[in-house]
Amino acid sequence: MFNSKLWLGIRSTFFYLGFYPGTVVIPTLFILLFPLLPPRGRYFFASMWCGFILYWLRLCCGVRYQVQGLENLPDTPTVIVANHQSSWETILFYKLIFPVSPILKKELMRIPFWGWALRLLKPIAIDRSKPREAGKSLLLQGVDRIAAGNSVIVFPEGTRVQYGTVKRFSRGAAKLAVAAKTPIIPIAHNAGYCWPARKFIKRPGLITVVIGKSVSTASGDASQLTVEVESWVRETVEKLG
Repeated sequence: MFNSKLWLGIRSTFFYLGFYPGTVVIPTLFILLFPLLPPRGRYFFASMWCGFILYWLRLCCGVRYQVQGLENLPDTPTVIVANHQSSWETILFYKLIFPVSPILKKELMRIPFWGWALRLLKPIAIDRSKPREAGKSLLLQGVDRIAAGNSVIVFPEGTRVQYGTVKRFSRGAAKLAVAAKTPIIPIAHNAGYCWPARKFIKRPGLITVVIGKSVSTASGDASQLTVEVESWVRETVEKLG
């Protein structure tokens, strides 16, 4: 058992030895080249960082992944709703879905290099210490981003949760989808097994990501839509184990 933990620690250390330099070099290049890149090319360039991290993670830690239901991702901007177990899914989603405006804590944009680069991609930065203002900001900025052609990814649990569990969803994502008159695309995954939240160790294994069929928001009932999407995600997470 000791040797197994030691080996996982060594592999995870090698991962971070590549993760941090890559998170300095690629965002720096992005910032420098930003004025020269076309709008869509900026998101494509940013996804290169995500691709590098996923490749390096597989090489160092043996973390693989498969995506089911890619055909369910529309070509038009939409609201993506997913469970949140780790940092891994944020990396994959920003590679799969672009152009995209992520919703994040405003403090993250102060992170050197990575946060500075992210600021250029027009994220939806919210102040989580002020829930009411955060909700209004999500609606105003979210509708604006979708109208501009960007999809919006929402993690309605509000924080990363333990592998295999799903917290109650907030209604913010459904309210945004209704306001923007766009469907919701639900996504479920089990990334927390290989990349546990707030843990240094990365476990080898296969992460499965399931993209569900679009959920119409024509009813305009954000509460019912939230229940429907949460139920699908919860059931899917349970099946993934």
